[in-house]
Amino acid sequence: MRGVSILGLICLSRAVYFQLWINRRGYQRLNYFNGPWLTRITLVLVAFWWGIGEVLRLTFVNGEGRFTSDQMWQANVCKFYIISNLGFAEPGLFLLLAFLLSAALQKQELGTLNRKWNQKTIRAMFIICLPSFVWEACVVFIGPRVASDDGQTSNLGKFWYSASTVHNGNVTCTYPLLSSIFLGAFYIILAIYVMFVGGQMLSLVINKGLRRRIYMLIFATMILLPRATLLGLSIVSWPGETAHETLVFTSFLVLMLAAMAGIVILVYFPVADAFAIVDQGNIEMQADQETIL
Repeated sequence: MRGVSILGLICLSRAVYFQLWINRRGYQRLNYFNGPWLTRITLVLVAFWWGIGEVLRLTFVNGEGRFTSDQMWQANVCKFYIISNLGFAEPGLFLLLAFLLSAALQKQELGTLNRKWNQKTIRAMFIICLPSFVWEACVVFIGPRVASDDGQTSNLGKFWYSASTVHNGNVTCTYPLLSSIFLGAFYIILAIYVMFVGGQMLSLVINKGLRRRIYMLIFATMILLPRATLLGLSIVSWPGETAHETLVFTSFLVLMLAAMAGIVILVYFPVADAFAIVDQGNIEMQADQETIL
């Protein structure tokens, strides 16, 4: 988690600094490389929001050093985590990655050089995430009431709707099966879209380095499918047991690696490439001046 936070801070600071540097120096041509700067910043901020949800889950609920022992508070934190992370942060994070990838195929007047592209992209992310957010809210709040029998949720209903469970007197966050199924369907659609866009880009890109980045993005998207599967399988074992914790941790690790790969490729590398072009241009200008002298 610390690694993701440090990486996010580095990418965020570089993106903001480069945009301010372009405006101050008047290098408008470099806007081609940093046109989606606002979308990149939003991507990093959404990643931070996802990390906050994970910290809250671990601090308030799981682990020996719980921040609070109030089971009602812990259960509410688990509900917030499901709605916030599975309903917004995860879909929003990878939607922005897909939009940034597809931006390279758009015409200049419609793509990242268009002043309204960032606003349209961020707005589209929120609109597309809205059904997921509403779905997760219905699962954790309405689902248990529908499946309840005399005020008690049935054992089968807990698998489908419950965001937390009590084991040995301790509250543990769980992943409702309906949430995992919905997330898996989203990742399947996302993977198909990224593979389609990536295939188009591979047919146009000659540079080996860029092709390698595209392959890495496609791979980072494809490994999200096992994450949804692992979350779905986590209901098989009892929360608190080694098998359950292993499945949850592995799914978390898969998501973290995919997010880090996407942020590095679509936020850090473009800014680094732009700085390299500027440095190369300065070297060539100095060489021309020395030749003239």
